Amino acid sequence: MAQKYVTRAEDYSKWYNELVYRADLAEHSDVRGCMVIKPYGYAIWEKMRDILDVKFKETGHSNAYFPLFIPKSYLSKEASHVDGFAKECAVVTHYRLKNAEDGSGVIVDPDSKLEEELIVRPTSETIIWNSYKNWIQSYRDLPILINQWANVVRWEMKTRLFLRTTEFLWQEGHTAHATKQEAIAETEQMLDVYEDFAENYMAMPVIKGRKTENERFAGADDTLCIEAMMQDGKALQAGTSHFLGQNFAKAFEVKFADKEGKLDYVWATSWGVSTRLMGALIMTHSDDEGLVLPPALAPIQVVAVPIYRTDEELAAISEKMTELAAKLKAKGISFKYDDDENRRPGWKFAEYESKGVPVRVAMGPRDLENGKAEIARRDNKTKEVVDFDGLENHIEQLLADIQVNLLERAKAFRLENTREIDSYEEFKKEIDKGGFFLAHWDGTSETEDRIKEETKATIRCIALDRKEEAGICMVTGKPSAGRVIFAKAY
Repeated sequence: MAQKYVTRAEDYSKWYNELVYRADLAEHSDVRGCMVIKPYGYAIWEKMRDILDVKFKETGHSNAYFPLFIPKSYLSKEASHVDGFAKECAVVTHYRLKNAEDGSGVIVDPDSKLEEELIVRPTSETIIWNSYKNWIQSYRDLPILINQWANVVRWEMKTRLFLRTTEFLWQEGHTAHATKQEAIAETEQMLDVYEDFAENYMAMPVIKGRKTENERFAGADDTLCIEAMMQDGKALQAGTSHFLGQNFAKAFEVKFADKEGKLDYVWATSWGVSTRLMGALIMTHSDDEGLVLPPALAPIQVVAVPIYRTDEELAAISEKMTELAAKLKAKGISFKYDDDENRRPGWKFAEYESKGVPVRVAMGPRDLENGKAEIARRDNKTKEVVDFDGLENHIEQLLADIQVNLLERAKAFRLENTREIDSYEEFKKEIDKGGFFLAHWDGTSETEDRIKEETKATIRCIALDRKEEAGICMVTGKPSAGRVIFAKAY
């Protein structure tokens, strides 16, 4: 663990990949484009999942599960939806294998061809709305507030662990409403849930915004998003919430009778976040020594390492650590005592630093004699020696301080790397340096496409809280109602 790794400044992409491996979060699978999420990485995802699951249920949603396979004809029913996903779909064409007659191995049985091909779920709107048409007849059946925790497959050509893989884990909410106003309110509410989770648990500041028509979810009337800035200045879309209008209800003939008995199409939303949040967490906080985790999402919040020479010293320290463990458990703080005799303390320090454990406690014979312990913070690498009596209260406050510090540090970084810009020539020179650029845009797809083609930058969103200010587009000189956020992105 003492081996030095490439720094962020030297090679940010390589730093990220090495960190994922050395923190034991995930690894590449033999299946092209897919990953193995290892126990420590999955423990972080479980914490994310469990916190979000509570929030979804608090807002009235229930979990359900729908099939992994979607009949091809379903995707054809909503034109823009199939256009959006057609190039990413994995298709099942046969249902049986057999041994080759020449003994060379297993082959697809040509007699097992499906009458209709099945699409491996890229997203579930179509299969879910096919069910909703059987569930909804009257306004009394509405709203339907469903969430699904699942895996999806989108055939990616270029992959990166957590950020973009062929198969990934996510949650997808799918709701049905009697009125347009209810559906819009649901879309906005779930964006607020995502913002709260990102900032108060991930310690990752985000901007709530609206996607342009070019960047809108396939099949949606409107897409809201949260956008975060990574340490290399690139943007990462951390979550989306879509107002689907009546598009899927019309595609699947989902109508309901209102209180007057009049038939109308149902209004819909969908919203989701994925294991991409793991990549966002890594790139928001981590440093050249490894992972840095906010306490709210750390599987191990506190680790204790004994420093000793004799069995008697180890026994005495272990007694103190057992006492501390009970007090921390009573406060809901996760604690690990590492008394593994096969690893030296220095190795353990480096290991837990690499894994981003927020607080490390060390106790040696002299500390034991003086009733003290050494405390190290992962976020700013400071150390202090404190009294063992009341140590659990000190640690509890320290964890809260670390959570706040990580958020404030990320906010300061985003502020330092956000600027207004009016000249397209300057924009083209500066965009490769990274950061968020607030610039005027004339609102046309043509100009948006031109900027993307010439600079690789995209409009990340139109901030929901932007101030309306008349200006001129930095590219065409045409009128603009306000600045939008440009950045290069993951």
